[in-house]
Amino acid sequence: MPATPVIQVEHLRKAYGSKVAVEDVSLTVARGEIVGILGPNGAGKTTTVECLAGLRVPDSGRVRVLGMDPQADGSRVKEVLGMQLQESELPAKLKVREAMELYASFYADPADPAELLADLGLTDRAEARFDQLSGGQKQRLSVALALVGNPEIAVLDELTTGLDPQARRDTWGLIERIRDRGVTVLLVTHFMEEAERLCDRVVLIDAGRVIATGTPAEVAEAASGGQHLRFRASAPVPAEDLAALPTVTSAHGPDPVGEYDVRGTGTVVQDVLVALAGRGVTADSVRVEGGTLDDAFVALTGRARTTTPATAPPATTPSEV
Repeated sequence: MPATPVIQVEHLRKAYGSKVAVEDVSLTVARGEIVGILGPNGAGKTTTVECLAGLRVPDSGRVRVLGMDPQADGSRVKEVLGMQLQESELPAKLKVREAMELYASFYADPADPAELLADLGLTDRAEARFDQLSGGQKQRLSVALALVGNPEIAVLDELTTGLDPQARRDTWGLIERIRDRGVTVLLVTHFMEEAERLCDRVVLIDAGRVIATGTPAEVAEAASGGQHLRFRASAPVPAEDLAALPTVTSAHGPDPVGEYDVRGTGTVVQDVLVALAGRGVTADSVRVEGGTLDDAFVALTGRARTTTPATAPPATTPSEV
């Protein structure tokens, strides 16, 4: 990771009256990464990114975007950061082309609106009004508007909420193309599958605090206690020999049906199979079970993703980003 992260948040706190939305959040994002901010509704995800974009004033803590303070250097931050808000609407009769040209006029060196629409598959909808677009097309337009200023960083807040499964997968491809354009992406989501597919790293927030961070696999493994390997061996192997491997945390077997049960972390599967091969033993009926990010979410937050969202005052409109 670079010495100076593209995004740096340290001990952020933000309250609305007596309601604390963000208690203590710290995170960093390196150039070229896709980093996911995960958590239940009301965990403080949106407030965190709104402070990052300069749309909210933190009560305390330090926020830097390319070394700049979003409050003191607001106009400069808006030149390098594009944001797609969780909820945003355009005038019903505003055409796609008109919206792109309007937003492009806000920047000194904007992207070519026509080229951006082509990249996002919206060329054939350029003359369509906003109220004529499908949900997926509106999402793609929202992203196009966030990118039209040629930002170095894109903040995408609940990008695929409300989309059908096919539209969601199409949008995932879009996010990957955004990164291919050289844009660093901060993705706010409560879809664990989305985070596993797209994110280099994730930051899990609950009740306004960071409770886990790492790659999706690292967070899932840490919460689930690692990987679970079950197999039958072609010849008996003492379970204690398997338990002695550095990546194995427990080993049992064989059970009455001849199965071994091995748990561990990191390269445990490879290490066990190599150890067996070294003894001339083959493993049959191998089954590997590992925790998922969804499992980690439930284990770490202690609840399913059905929390009622916290209420915050309306944020600034996208045109002011």
